[in-house]
Amino acid sequence: MAKKNGIKIHTKAEETVSEDKKPKNNAPEEETNQTVDPLKEMEEKVESLKKEATENHDRLLRMAAEFENYKKRTAREMNDFRKFANESFVKAMLPVVDSLDLAITSASNDQQANSSLLEGVTMTLKEIYKVFEQFGITPIESMGKTFDPAFHQAMMQEETEAYPENTVSRELQKGYMIHDRLLRPAMVVVSKKKEASENILRQTKK
Repeated sequence: MAKKNGIKIHTKAEETVSEDKKPKNNAPEEETNQTVDPLKEMEEKVESLKKEATENHDRLLRMAAEFENYKKRTAREMNDFRKFANESFVKAMLPVVDSLDLAITSASNDQQANSSLLEGVTMTLKEIYKVFEQFGITPIESMGKTFDPAFHQAMMQEETEAYPENTVSRELQKGYMIHDRLLRPAMVVVSKKKEASENILRQTKK
């Protein structure tokens, strides 16, 4: 470096040397090569495919089960529809059957009743019962049976020795089933013990 009139002057040679001494920042960075294990990568893909296959299989099983339940439910609903489609019509017919049944009972107790008319009404009622049977309508057997609120509607109780307590002693109106479903409960009279007689006996013993 030379001085001229007290001013420092850098020569070209000195600037070149100075530039050479400066650290070079544009040196390429050292590359790090990571080696990928192809076997491990393949195993990971296989595991992923297995998991996906399992999920798809489970989903397929659930869909198959849901479809099977749907088929069963639909078949059951269609079966119920076929079995009970005539329920309203049969209910409307029951009063007619009741009237015929009552006419037969009354005529049977009347010695002056026309036997030909009675026979005709009886045959008509039998034909109706045959039609009922074809559609799964059956009368409920109540007389002498233990009172069951699932099938009987108790209209009153009566003291009687002819039947055990809580037994149907009279049938006021016949009940009917349509297949395994209650169509109409039977209106019945239910027996009970003669409490008055028992009280009298107890008082007499005293």
